[in-house]
Amino acid sequence: MINIINKILWAIATVLIVYSSIYFSFRFRFIQVHLKKIFSSIFYKNNSSNIKPFSILMFTLAGRIGVGSIAGIALCIYIGGIGSIFWLWILTFFTSILSYIETILGNKYKERDGKYYKGGPSYYIKNGLGNKKLGGLYAILIIISYIGGFLSIQTNTITKSLNEITFISPVIIGMIIVIITAFIILGGLQKISSFTNKIVPLMGALYLLTSFYIVFKNIEIIPHLINRIIQSAFNFKPFLSGFLTTFIVGVQRGIFSNEAGLGTGSIASSIGNLPSKQQGYIQILGVYITSLIICTSTAFIILTSNYNGFQFTDLNGIELASKAFEYHLGSIGTIFTFISILLFSFSTILTGYYYGESSLKYFNLKENKKSLFLLKLFTLIILFLGCIISSDFLWKLVDVLVAILAIINIYAIFQLKEELFTETDCYKRKKYDKI
Repeated sequence: MINIINKILWAIATVLIVYSSIYFSFRFRFIQVHLKKIFSSIFYKNNSSNIKPFSILMFTLAGRIGVGSIAGIALCIYIGGIGSIFWLWILTFFTSILSYIETILGNKYKERDGKYYKGGPSYYIKNGLGNKKLGGLYAILIIISYIGGFLSIQTNTITKSLNEITFISPVIIGMIIVIITAFIILGGLQKISSFTNKIVPLMGALYLLTSFYIVFKNIEIIPHLINRIIQSAFNFKPFLSGFLTTFIVGVQRGIFSNEAGLGTGSIASSIGNLPSKQQGYIQILGVYITSLIICTSTAFIILTSNYNGFQFTDLNGIELASKAFEYHLGSIGTIFTFISILLFSFSTILTGYYYGESSLKYFNLKENKKSLFLLKLFTLIILFLGCIISSDFLWKLVDVLVAILAIINIYAIFQLKEELFTETDCYKRKKYDKI
């Protein structure tokens, strides 16, 4: 039943994502190709901003670069075939515009939250569309999908990765993760942001340097590999089990890795008070770094190994990536995979928790402190359970929830599109696009 629901929802979500990405790309004159503005956005100076552009980028990347960038790409190749990587590239370019416009709306309709702000789709659905119930539904789905789904996948992947090196009881792994996470999330947004500022550059540099080394070692076969990816992407025969599966899996894994179209990027960007356009460019940059650099590196590492010879049961995806790293680096590869997953997953756990917290605050509960404490307790329980639940079930559940989030978010964006165009024209008049 969950497979059938998943296919139906993703058929709808895929149509909406592709159509909206193309539509808004043309309406905004393909601003995602303005690379100079996109890269210079992280150097934008605003003395009144409580959080700097670099910190917002790191906070965003902490949420985007998770197991989807390693285990998710492995699943992408395993299920959808090599051609799905091509569609991931194409969709990354087009869907990056969605992260931009989500941010514009998120910034306009965000609300004050002490010294910071809270925002995202729930808030622009409530304040922009005037639909509190739909905004509330989105907020609940974020709590369920991120706290209940994404976070449990992170700990499940950490467990699987560690057990590739040495067997340690999932119970012990879960307890260690819970203790470390509790120490950070109990410190609030400031502690989470401070931690991501330090861990994201470290994990990104470590992963990319190793990936570039492996790609350089196999540089002579990379052109042939790219040719195979493109050819496989257009395998129209058979259509249903060939092209369509490859295309949809590419869309699914692309959205899962970079989150463009889900609206979560606007939750992250809403914490600061930079001009909307600069925030939007930062979100596009986050999508590009995640999918075009991190995910592509993972794909090349797997595709230059003997990945077709690996056999798995209850596949999480990390097992395939771990075998690929071991193929290239020997026993050190397995250890490197675990370190990468530990850093990637832990940063996503912290950001994902904040998405849940921001969504809970949407309801303006009277006993806010008590509710937040219960959410933190619920988060820690979920992290522990994620270490022992079936990987296959977790991935399918999250796929269903992600599809629903995308459908609601894109519906809201289209309902607010005229307001969105007016808002961006206003920013042009204020010359915020000149950095």
